[in-house]
Amino acid sequence: MKVLKKKIKARGEKGKVGEVSLIPESLDDLWHLKHVIEAGDLVYSLTHRRMEEATDKIRPDKTEKKTVRLGIRAESVEFHKSSRRLRIKGVIERGLDTELGSYHTFNIEPGMELSIVKTWKEHQLKRLREAEKAVASPDVIVVTIEEGEAVVGIVRQYGVDELFSIRYGSGKGMDTGKREGSKKDFFYALLNQLKNSFLSTDAEAVIIAGPGFVKNDFFSFLKEKDAKLAKITRMEQASSIGMSGFIEVLKRGAVERLKREERLTREVKLLDRLMEEISKEKDGKAVYGKEEVRNALRYGAIETLLVSDEKLMVSGIRERENEEERIEIESILKDAERAKGNVVVFSTEFEPGKRLNGLGGIAAILRFKVSAQNSAEQFSN
Repeated sequence: MKVLKKKIKARGEKGKVGEVSLIPESLDDLWHLKHVIEAGDLVYSLTHRRMEEATDKIRPDKTEKKTVRLGIRAESVEFHKSSRRLRIKGVIERGLDTELGSYHTFNIEPGMELSIVKTWKEHQLKRLREAEKAVASPDVIVVTIEEGEAVVGIVRQYGVDELFSIRYGSGKGMDTGKREGSKKDFFYALLNQLKNSFLSTDAEAVIIAGPGFVKNDFFSFLKEKDAKLAKITRMEQASSIGMSGFIEVLKRGAVERLKREERLTREVKLLDRLMEEISKEKDGKAVYGKEEVRNALRYGAIETLLVSDEKLMVSGIRERENEEERIEIESILKDAERAKGNVVVFSTEFEPGKRLNGLGGIAAILRFKVSAQNSAEQFSN
C-alpha cells in the first residue's frame, strides 16, 4: 500500500477525522481496503462516466465515456478476488452538477489512486500502517505434494489462495518402467504449471511440502530442470496436502522464515493456543463470546483479544441489530487496547478466522483465569 497523503485530526469524542489518499498495489491491499471503507464514507477516485449532452434531437448521438473525478458516499463495498478488484457503490456527492445524486460504482484495481474521507478508528489506521510495511514482503507459493497428486497455493495476507491442483494415476499394478514414466509425466506437468503461476504472481519463494519422499523426488527433479527456481525453493514436512497441508506449513513457521509478513502464521498459532486453553476445564486461561470477554475485560485479564474482521465490517446497508453489535465489539476492542491488551483482527477469508466465527467471532487469551466465582464476588461487593 502506498499512502500519498494523510490529513487526520482528533476531534474530541468523534475520534480522528480526515482524509487519506493512497494507491493499493496488490490484491492484499484491496482486501485491506475492504475492511477500512465503510458505508457512509466519502470516497474519491478517477472514473469513466458517460455524460449526457443537451440536444434538440429526439434520439441523441451516442456519447463517449469521459474520465472524471467523482466523490461518492459509499453504500456497499465488495472484494472480488477472482477479478482482482474492489467494487465501491454509492451516490455521487462531488463532481459535475448534472451527476449529483446519481448512483455510481468504482471498480478499484491495483495501481488506482483513491481518497477516503471518514471518521477513522484506530484499528483501521493500524491496518493501513501494516499494509504499508508489507509492501516489501514477498508472496510465497506452497506446493503440497504426495504420490500422484499436488495442490498448490499462494500465501496472501488474508489467507491462502489455491492456484491449481493436479492429479495423476498412482501407477499401482503397473510395471516399474511404466510407473516411473507416469511419475516423470506428473512432475513435468506440475513444474510447467508451477512456473506459469510463479510468473503470473508476485511470488519470490517456493515451499515444497508433503508426506513421504515424493517431495524430495520432485525437489531433485526441479534442481535438474530449473536450477534458478530451485535456488529459491525450500522443503518442509507436512502430513497432508491441500488446505490442511498449507496450515501445517504455516504452523511450522516455514513461511515466516521466508516472508516478513506474520499475519497468517500468528493467527494459526493464536487460534491453536486459544483452543488449547479452552480445552483445560479447570485452569484454562481463555474465554469466548461477548459476555465472557466483556467480563474478563472488567478484571483487566485480557492478554490478547481475538476478533474476526466480519464483526468490525460494514458492507452495505446492515440491519440495526448487526450495526449495534459492531459498535459494541468496537467498544470492547478500544477498552482492551486501553488496558494494554494486544488486539488481533482475524481474516475470515482463512480457516482460523472461520473457526473464530464459530466461537462467536470474539475471544480472548487471558493473563489469569477469571472464574464464575470472581464474577459473583464482584456483583456482591
